[in-house]
Amino acid sequence: MDDEPLLARVHFGREDAERDVTEGLLLRGGFLPNPAYRAALSGRKMLIIGRKGSGKSAICMRLMSDAGHGGGKVLVTPDEAAGEEIRRFELQGLPGDSAKALIWRYVFAVHAARHLVTHAKDAHGKRPDSVKALGRFLKQNGEGPDGGGRLVERLAQGARGLQGSLSLEAFGVKASVDLAQSPSEGARAARQLEVVEQGVARAFADLGCDGVVHPPLLLMVDQLEQVWSAEPDSNSMVIGLLLAAKYAASLYGRSVRFLLFLRADIYDSLSFGEGDKFHGDELRIAWTEQALRDLALARAQASVGPGLTEEQLWKELFPQSVGGEEITAYLFGRCLPRPRDAIQFLNACVEKAWLEHERDRITEADVVQAGRQFSEWKLKDLTSEYLVAHPFLRNLFPLFQNNGYVVTRAGLAHRFEAAAATLHHDFPAYANVLTLSGVVDVLYGVGFLGVRRGSGVVYAGGDGLPVQPHETEFQVHPCFRAALGATRAIDLRCFEPQRVDARIASGNFSPGASGMSSLNRDDRLLMQLARSCHSIVAQVGRAVALTPDVRDEITGQVNRILDDVSRIPPGAAPSMGLDVDEYLLTTAHYFTTLAAQLRAGGLEETTGIGDVVRRVEEEERRLRRSAGGSYGSSGNLSGY
Repeated sequence: MDDEPLLARVHFGREDAERDVTEGLLLRGGFLPNPAYRAALSGRKMLIIGRKGSGKSAICMRLMSDAGHGGGKVLVTPDEAAGEEIRRFELQGLPGDSAKALIWRYVFAVHAARHLVTHAKDAHGKRPDSVKALGRFLKQNGEGPDGGGRLVERLAQGARGLQGSLSLEAFGVKASVDLAQSPSEGARAARQLEVVEQGVARAFADLGCDGVVHPPLLLMVDQLEQVWSAEPDSNSMVIGLLLAAKYAASLYGRSVRFLLFLRADIYDSLSFGEGDKFHGDELRIAWTEQALRDLALARAQASVGPGLTEEQLWKELFPQSVGGEEITAYLFGRCLPRPRDAIQFLNACVEKAWLEHERDRITEADVVQAGRQFSEWKLKDLTSEYLVAHPFLRNLFPLFQNNGYVVTRAGLAHRFEAAAATLHHDFPAYANVLTLSGVVDVLYGVGFLGVRRGSGVVYAGGDGLPVQPHETEFQVHPCFRAALGATRAIDLRCFEPQRVDARIASGNFSPGASGMSSLNRDDRLLMQLARSCHSIVAQVGRAVALTPDVRDEITGQVNRILDDVSRIPPGAAPSMGLDVDEYLLTTAHYFTTLAAQLRAGGLEETTGIGDVVRRVEEEERRLRRSAGGSYGSSGNLSGY
């Protein structure tokens, strides 16, 4: 309604492309053409590869719409029953991959034949003999030209025909006579299929449908992950699909265009002899932060109208920053780089503000609360996404709970050692993967961990390089930190100062004391404490190879001490009831703990952390001496 606040009308669409077509924004301006879409539409690429939620099905749905591909189009999405039919298909005399390639080729040929029978009548007004032959073939083999029947039923029909005898009389072939000399079941099936495919190719040629006069037929296969199980027969099903599409694309030329949408983890798990022949057909979907920003704006405009500007979205509806971080960097930096994550996070922010709190703009608190919920979603989703390939993934997350999000190989080795026996017991089939290096590779591959390279952190999909043996520092992706309680770079105990704020507010000291012209011992001790803090901060600053987040965490903790000291005016400690000697010893004890935690963190000496630890320990000893602690006091404060 027009009288509703703008925020109430903003919606970023549905997370799944199928619903986004029927009730969402995909066809109302909420689709952002990207390189993968352009490559698919132009026919430059045949394999569109991406992670779950990266937009594969959105491209597929867009191509199936009136605004997408202009010619005939067929979408094949196997369900479990159809997948089982393909997985079980075998032919004596042929390896599994080759046998499954034949059943896929049969599916393609039947869809092409159906298209030609209808297309000849609608677009050409004539039916050459070759097209009539296709019509007879479809009828004789129970493959009606209207496309009726479920995919599993058509697959079962084709499997029976290939394993036995297809009716090929329409093409002038009597199977029982002409194919009787085939040396094996596989050779017989291949010969039968060649007769059908040649009949389809002949019909395309007779109609002159070579992709010039009319757009080519577009044959797409999507959602194979619904029927994939990481078993050998499932891999053969996918490999067979690749081989079949490659063969059919060569056979039909420009008359038919093939598009296969495959999840990256499935495609990357395949190993077969002809795999190197597909690199030129591959295109991997990659999203940058800027592309996600553009997508978010396009979808917001599709929901409320094109008048919504980028400035209105990011500076009026959303807060300009969260925790000092620019809003889009905060939002998209906490998503895995894919549309589904961005859509979910953005919608969660809107719902927090409008539905729960009835606000007409989103606050920082709304974004933070939505971020915690989103982080929990994504941790669960990661487990589900890789349940087939890595069923142990969920059991690795406790290694990172309530710890710093910067993790070293040495630190992770210590944690993994304690959990290894349980992991091997619960997942004996994966013992070869459940090693320290194997776990690092898996967590990097799924996007959970990033690896530090130079001054930055690289996550999977960034530069394509796997984790190298010499790389020793990793970071939990910001997407998962809130759910794990890993919101600080390194797990350092916070300094708990002896709070003086309440005494200052209550007036339990004399303001006149702050005007003393000469410094007493307490003031000199506090000045020394401040100098010790400054010395540590300076040493941290010189550790230029240290991860910036770790450097900031250490500096932040030391600055807490400085902030507390700065609240004590000169000469005011006694009237505030503050025992300065005890205060220094408490701080010295904190420095001891800090040094131990930094050593236990496993950070490499080359980062400069060793020099930082030694400086912390030096200042800890200096404070103890000055306060007359366990190391004794020199009694010499004249230098301060």
